Amino acid sequence: MTEITLTPKFTHIMALENNAQGLLEEARVAHENYLIRQQSTDLEHAIECYIDAIKADPSKPESYYRLASLLLIKGQISVDGALEQCKTAVSLEPNNTNAHIYTGYFQCLNGNYDEAEKEFSLAISNSGKNSARPRLFMSKVLLSKIKSHNSSAKDVMKFLYYLLSGSMMIMWDCPSIKMFCKFLANDFSVFSYKTLGETFEKMKLFPSALEAYSKGLEKTSQGNLFYQKMGDLSLECNNVDASIEFFKKAHELNPADRDVLIKLATISQTYFPDNTDETIDYYNSLLEFGVDLDKIYYELGHLYLNKSDKIHAVTAFKLAQELSPENPYYNNSLAYAYVKAELYDDAIEYYQTAIKLNPDSEWTSIVCHALGAIYAEIKNNFDAAEATFNAGSLLDPNNVDIRLSLGDLYMNQNDLDKAIKTYCDAIAVDPENYLTYAKTGLALWEKDYIEESIVAFHKSIDLNPDFEIAQNNLGVVYLDGIGDPKSSLEYFKKAIDVNPNYTLAYFNLARAYQTIGDKALAAEYFQMTMDLNKITEELSEKDIRKRLYELFE
Repeated sequence: MTEITLTPKFTHIMALENNAQGLLEEARVAHENYLIRQQSTDLEHAIECYIDAIKADPSKPESYYRLASLLLIKGQISVDGALEQCKTAVSLEPNNTNAHIYTGYFQCLNGNYDEAEKEFSLAISNSGKNSARPRLFMSKVLLSKIKSHNSSAKDVMKFLYYLLSGSMMIMWDCPSIKMFCKFLANDFSVFSYKTLGETFEKMKLFPSALEAYSKGLEKTSQGNLFYQKMGDLSLECNNVDASIEFFKKAHELNPADRDVLIKLATISQTYFPDNTDETIDYYNSLLEFGVDLDKIYYELGHLYLNKSDKIHAVTAFKLAQELSPENPYYNNSLAYAYVKAELYDDAIEYYQTAIKLNPDSEWTSIVCHALGAIYAEIKNNFDAAEATFNAGSLLDPNNVDIRLSLGDLYMNQNDLDKAIKTYCDAIAVDPENYLTYAKTGLALWEKDYIEESIVAFHKSIDLNPDFEIAQNNLGVVYLDGIGDPKSSLEYFKKAIDVNPNYTLAYFNLARAYQTIGDKALAAEYFQMTMDLNKITEELSEKDIRKRLYELFE
């Protein structure tokens, strides 16, 4: 008997065919999983395998029309591109039922109902008793024609015929029945584990609920769903680290799930402020959905501010404001970003817009405070600052901070009477605010109301003994106002205890010892003042040296 030997070329061809068949089968499984689970990882895997199958064996029509459907879902090709793929499949196997079904489906998407009808007719004639699917597709085409008012009574009869016959013949369509059973089994398992977990949650049996969701993750194909349930549960139990990890896994399975991205962005922004770049990536991914863009840009603006990225912050807030120009909060945040970028004229414009929109009197009063500060500190426009601060006070009479800023404005203009009145108004609003008494004490001191100044500073210290400025200023009043250097020592020392880097307090303490006549301690503290002033640069070094030298003249 003669032994048949396979040539290397024939062996190579068989290997390629086997490889192509294996890739095609792997693609079918991934495609089926995608239809059941709707997870992007399955979609990507199926596309990759179909492409590899075509490379291994370009003669298999199934790879073309199935790949076309997935690429269309992903948005990588148009309907016309999908039709071109189907034409290739039909040319390879003219009697392939599925090739005609897919071609008809894409023609229907293009609105070519007559062409779609022809394709489904060919599919029906080629598939015999297994023609349930093309019959049902045919009924869908006819229904579309009827809805478009481009039909006849004959089309209505044909629609009813194909709908009824397709519905009856579905029992002989094994692929459809198989897929339906898989869907049914998976849905039942998902429902069971999901319901069990939710029941445990309601009973506050959180470990049992987590176990039920974990089992659901293991037993079903809905990983995205159960990872989300586990993430929500972990967050409810204040296990933030576990929560964000579960949501990350859900996102890996389906990057197109917007709800998961929102949760990842929110959790990362709220609980992980150091992970700013990661949070920005989540929000940038959310932009791709084209939903609530103004809100996303608004959050991105704040994240860029956290990074001190002023340019991107301005850009993000500007995009939010352009999408919703009547939103006062967007205008306010854009103005604040302009302040950070030192673009004060632009900041003024958007602060003014936010004030005009005035969603809430208390909030708008705060915006008036910010705008008034620009007028006062940057533009030196005291009239505009005064008007803005007064407007803010009218909007919110309980806003102590804006009254203090107005008082500071009067102090800078040396209008001590108005300053004292304004600070006293602030005291009337909040009698327990130590800062109001300290500022009032300073204004009274400048007005030479010594006794009243002492009372105000003592009240500030009673409310907050650790407010070093009030301690220092009270010491100055005793030293320079009353001429009681011994009493002043206590307050200067307390100021230094609270803030060991308070250069002015060291200087005043040295002056007090100088007045008492203790030259050694005065020299010591003048020297300490000089050393510390090299760092803080609060005082004139020339003045310190002069006082130090005067001790020994």
